Amino acid sequence: MPDIAPKICYITAGAANMYCGSCMRDNTLVAALQKMGCNIHLFPTYTPILTDEEDVSENKIMLGGLNLYLQQKSGFFRRLPASLDRWLNNSGLIKIVVSSNLPTSGHETGAMVLSLLKGESGRQRKEFINMLLWLKEHVKPDLINLTNILIAGCLPPIKKHLNIPVLVTLQGDDLFLEQMIEPYKSQAIKRIQELVKEVDGFIVFSQYYKDFMSDYLSIPKEKIYTVQMGISLSGFSLNRLASNSGSPTIGYFARIAPEKGLHVLVDAFILLRQMPGMQNVRLKAAGWLGRSHQPYLKDQLTKLRSHGLEADFEYAGVLDRREKINFLQSLDLFSVPTIYKEPKGLYVLEALACGVAVVQPEHGAFPELIKATGGGQLIPPDSPEHLAQALHHLMTSSSTRKELGRQGQRRVFESMTAEAMARGTLAIYKKYLGGVSGNGAGSQPNDQMNVSEDLIYSDMNNH
Repeated sequence: MPDIAPKICYITAGAANMYCGSCMRDNTLVAALQKMGCNIHLFPTYTPILTDEEDVSENKIMLGGLNLYLQQKSGFFRRLPASLDRWLNNSGLIKIVVSSNLPTSGHETGAMVLSLLKGESGRQRKEFINMLLWLKEHVKPDLINLTNILIAGCLPPIKKHLNIPVLVTLQGDDLFLEQMIEPYKSQAIKRIQELVKEVDGFIVFSQYYKDFMSDYLSIPKEKIYTVQMGISLSGFSLNRLASNSGSPTIGYFARIAPEKGLHVLVDAFILLRQMPGMQNVRLKAAGWLGRSHQPYLKDQLTKLRSHGLEADFEYAGVLDRREKINFLQSLDLFSVPTIYKEPKGLYVLEALACGVAVVQPEHGAFPELIKATGGGQLIPPDSPEHLAQALHHLMTSSSTRKELGRQGQRRVFESMTAEAMARGTLAIYKKYLGGVSGNGAGSQPNDQMNVSEDLIYSDMNNH
């Protein structure tokens, strides 16, 4: 009887009705691995995922966001029967509820994150039991990859009852933790550091993030693997460079949020327009805008209006894949001058895939991306003056700008694809799968896999 391919379970984190870089990258990775013949399945937590590519996630939500929220708020929901839990985990219902923006304070968010990190001893214990039982009885994985460390409260019971390797991808966990208020932030970091020992290996996308997260979460460096970031090239064309026949245009494509640095770009644009020959330059932005950040965008519009530049700025809103590619192809230059140290930079690769040169701050993953692609220039972080100067230089030197765009596009198509990212990730998986034949979580000798549902409930309820 031929061996069955080992089964891999990738657990991602939905972001409600928002395009989220992490879950989009996860979806791209899993789709590429599936095309390579890997037996890998993508399961969302919290909410369904939203992606501008074909959604390959399973129609099963683990750790449903509505259940987690209600169980945090009231003991009544911690005692609901399983049938009602399943109803509350319905993807359609979750989409409706999250679209109303459930009110949470900093204290409520911090308490809930900490409870989730406690896993079997937290308020959402029942959800972790349900997750474990589903994995054991229906998925039967040989390896699990978590999308971030913030859902690692599930690790102790998984390691005990499934006895399989678990990897964790780190792709911005620190940004979320740094936004938490005290004392929850310190308590969450301490709990994560305790959970590190339960993780077999970590995956990151830059040497910078490997070094940073090793120190931040006390992770031994030998447990961290680096994989080159890649994107799906569906819809992109190597033979088509950005073509803008109208006014010279600078573009921004990312969430509209202070940490992404739109205000830095706006300030730089105001300075740029005062420089010789720059009177016709326009600024275009696109990306998801949450309700809480609408005042932030209004502040940027107010600044532009005060300098008589409001008509030279366009916010294009949320774009689907075709609209995104068309938007990028309409640009002459691209910049997302983040305030925080970006661990991924998907938007940089997408701009380069359209042949658009980029100008990025010299921190986070950007120096490595620019070095690998040769598709742009680096500037000091949080400096509108340096950004304006770099934009002016490239706007007035079309040959340099176009050559950077061509070189970046070529490098992305050659080595920074979803397929290349999938091959690098699969090589790491194989280190932990070893000789597993792939008969599910019980394929490796492990008497604990014969434990009953009652025993799992009893064991976890004793914590």
